[in-house]
Amino acid sequence: MLRRHFFLGAATAAASVRVSGANDRIQLAVIGLGGRARWLLQNEEFPNASFAAFADCWLPQCERAAQIRPSYASARHYQDYRRMLDREKLDAVFVETTTHARVLIAIHCMQAGFDVYAEKPMTLTVEEGRAMRRAAARYRRIVQCGTQQRSIPINAWASKLVREGGIGRVKEVIACNFEPPKRWTPQPAQPMPEGLDWDQWCNQTELRPYHEQLQRRWAWWWDYDNGGQSWGVSGWGTHALDQVQCALGTDDTGPVEFWPEGEGEQAPVIMRYASGTLLKCTGQKRPDHSDLGAIFAGEKGTLEIKRGTLVANPPELIRDKPEDTPEGPGENRWHIANFLDCVRTRRQPNAHVEAAHRSTTICHLISICRERGRKLEWDPKAERVKNDAQANAMLARPRRKGYELPKV
Repeated sequence: MLRRHFFLGAATAAASVRVSGANDRIQLAVIGLGGRARWLLQNEEFPNASFAAFADCWLPQCERAAQIRPSYASARHYQDYRRMLDREKLDAVFVETTTHARVLIAIHCMQAGFDVYAEKPMTLTVEEGRAMRRAAARYRRIVQCGTQQRSIPINAWASKLVREGGIGRVKEVIACNFEPPKRWTPQPAQPMPEGLDWDQWCNQTELRPYHEQLQRRWAWWWDYDNGGQSWGVSGWGTHALDQVQCALGTDDTGPVEFWPEGEGEQAPVIMRYASGTLLKCTGQKRPDHSDLGAIFAGEKGTLEIKRGTLVANPPELIRDKPEDTPEGPGENRWHIANFLDCVRTRRQPNAHVEAAHRSTTICHLISICRERGRKLEWDPKAERVKNDAQANAMLARPRRKGYELPKV
């Protein structure tokens, strides 16, 4: 490790944070300048904030990001994010990396005294979520996960309606039957792109020979994500299942049973909450992005909460709903503004670390349930499987030497 903060202890790191005053511009950095980060930099606003630095282990990505807007041109560039954390006076960092690298980098940011906006899915494993929660508490950091539906006005309104009994007791929720990750098979090495630190990119995972499909299509592969492709269980699945958790008001818990309906790597999975509500990942993929939400069936009617839109039966359930939010540029503005406001006020953000951990845990347990091919009894308080030692072993993964999670 290059950074002195990691060896000075929690008290020193926590004391190093610079809390902005009401009239100060928040100083931001981005780690990981791939497609998602550049989309945000191109299409969203960051009110009363400036970007001081960009970091990416593939250094040319920083230059691409700097060219998006004139105001980004002055941002300093780093290939090793640890040097950036050591040198820059920041308030918060957007961690827009691959999933497998995200948690270690986010914890390093927190140890350095900086708040974190962590892209979704927040974690690769359940154990990483626990580590994120411990770090946020220990270093007193604000953490917002990039599940922006929590901040989109119509989604927030619909979630509150369900939580407050607007459709009566929720009997069942139906979400998409999301896809599993793919498994990589060894391929001949390809030429390394110029400016890429491949060891740093591989992070906790095996240092494989470079292949473009690993770098460019990383979200397909189990090593780097749990099904991050669009219809994958931790891709759009994270958004849909977080929508479920938000509307049910279960941000500090989750289902207590998971079981597959049938066999195979994409078997539908049904879950039961302690309340008796069933969550069924059985729905088909649809082209209108309904997969980014869920259908809530209650005693008084049914709500279909999508991203930015809402449909009800009977319609009068939602007569006072806000306007729809068009999908695309600007749909993250409430979520980013909420995060920046919480950086200033120290209030909990909409997609705080506990909520993100619990929602992402459901994604991980769906994959574990499919792989085990049997019912799992989950204890949300202990965060352990009651009836399957092998399933418990899958809550964490071995990490490559040099990329272990810090002890918090």
